[in-house]
Amino acid sequence: MEMRALLDSEIARGFYSGGLPFHYARYPHHIKSYNMASEFNFVGYVPPTYNVLRTTLLQKERAHVERFLDHIKTTWKKKGVTMVSDGRSDTQRRPLINFMAVTELGPMFIKAVNCEGNVKDKFFMADLIKEVIMHVGAQHVVQVITDNAPVCKATSMLVEAQFPHIFWTPCVIHTLNLALKNICDPSNIQSNKDAFIECHWIKEVVDRALMIKNLILNHNMVATMFNNIAPLKLLGVAETRFASTIIMLKRLKLLKRALERLVLSEEWSTYREYDQAKASLIRTTILDELWWDQVDYILEFTDPIYVMVRFADTDRPSLHLIYDMWDEMIEKVKSIIYRHERKEHFEEPPFYDVVYAILIDRWTKSSSPLHCVAHSLNPRYFSDGEARKAVNAELARFSGQTDIFGSADSIEDRGTEDPKMWWLIHGASAPNLQKIALKLLGQPCSSSCCERNWSTYSFIHSVKRNKILPSWAEDLVYVHTNLRLISRKSELYTKGETKLWDIGALIGGDRFDPLDGAEELEIATLSLDEPEMEAMIIEDD
Repeated sequence: MEMRALLDSEIARGFYSGGLPFHYARYPHHIKSYNMASEFNFVGYVPPTYNVLRTTLLQKERAHVERFLDHIKTTWKKKGVTMVSDGRSDTQRRPLINFMAVTELGPMFIKAVNCEGNVKDKFFMADLIKEVIMHVGAQHVVQVITDNAPVCKATSMLVEAQFPHIFWTPCVIHTLNLALKNICDPSNIQSNKDAFIECHWIKEVVDRALMIKNLILNHNMVATMFNNIAPLKLLGVAETRFASTIIMLKRLKLLKRALERLVLSEEWSTYREYDQAKASLIRTTILDELWWDQVDYILEFTDPIYVMVRFADTDRPSLHLIYDMWDEMIEKVKSIIYRHERKEHFEEPPFYDVVYAILIDRWTKSSSPLHCVAHSLNPRYFSDGEARKAVNAELARFSGQTDIFGSADSIEDRGTEDPKMWWLIHGASAPNLQKIALKLLGQPCSSSCCERNWSTYSFIHSVKRNKILPSWAEDLVYVHTNLRLISRKSELYTKGETKLWDIGALIGGDRFDPLDGAEELEIATLSLDEPEMEAMIIEDD
């Protein structure tokens, strides 16, 4: 028992002296290494040295991971694959471009390209994408998803010219985020005077909210006063976070009572270190019920957009749902605005006209034929008699056949079965169309996994390891990301001492705070890979 205690102390000292986060103790590979040493009684065993870890063993582990990924790659021929890409700079200001391959089994990291010294124009980008397409296999790629930047659109034309069967699909999340920015900051669309006139009040509300947040977060004494009153902390949401404005307003709304207590407190009245004019304006704003009503209205009519952002900001197959979801989202926004302004259905409020124009403009610029085709292959949208006739005619145009899905079972299952399961069960008589359906219905609609993978880069290529070479960083990210992908297919990931072992690294902390709605919002904005993980975290707490 004394030796066990000494061993525990040495392991703990390794954590403390190396700055390892406590959640590392949940990593299955950490636990398994000690179990193996204990089980096989490796007398005189010496752990790998510094140079071996960063060279020989790293390359060996990458080859080991690649072998494990082979079974996922074998599904690409049947299920198809979406290639996603995103760019960002590392801690050394080197421009990197991430490439990942996504299927319904999850996102697989392919490579990261160091673009230092190169002009990232459409020709350079097209060459990189074509190279990755050939690596994955052009016959397997259904679509390429990037953000909506002009250079990406120009790149897509070059890629589609060489690979006519591959579509470029703008990231739905970026599209929705741009729509939210246009609505919440009309200065971005000053060329449209109507939009500026109707939406400028939103900008004023958001500016006041930013002023409140910045005053509290940037003044130590005010932050201390607030933390002593508030049950939750304010969120310093980066502008790069999708729907950052909405997330900030949601947190302020949750903290409304705490903010009111703060500005009415004696400490606030006696503190003199901040700008008194600004402090007076903030106090007036926090106590202004009309301002809070405006916050509520913004959150209410943008909620359908935010819900769609949250839905699409995952790796789940959702390409076939976007066409219908976008239409439903606009209808919900319309209903909320009409109800708030007490308008009848035949009236046209100027504010809604502006919001509608922004949403339609973004959809028009980002919609892809794949959205329409995938939507038409989803049987649940064609469950009544008249619609069945229309879809039969549409399917005939695709495959040259008619009335192939007229059985009672197939009609009954259209609205209840998962679309992929429906095609597996009822689509055998149309093998070509079935093949297309299974590929399209298994594709994502956003490049979110690439966005999340930059967190892995920050985790690995940190301030402490800022001298690491790009090639080493790529190998480490490749191993880390794909080991997580492999691990999440194991039963041990959802139970036992290694349950959700990588979530601690994702949310940037060593403990999961009790969830009461606000923390749930924080976790929700982190875009975990599967919604089931959020449910398990909440269930544990």
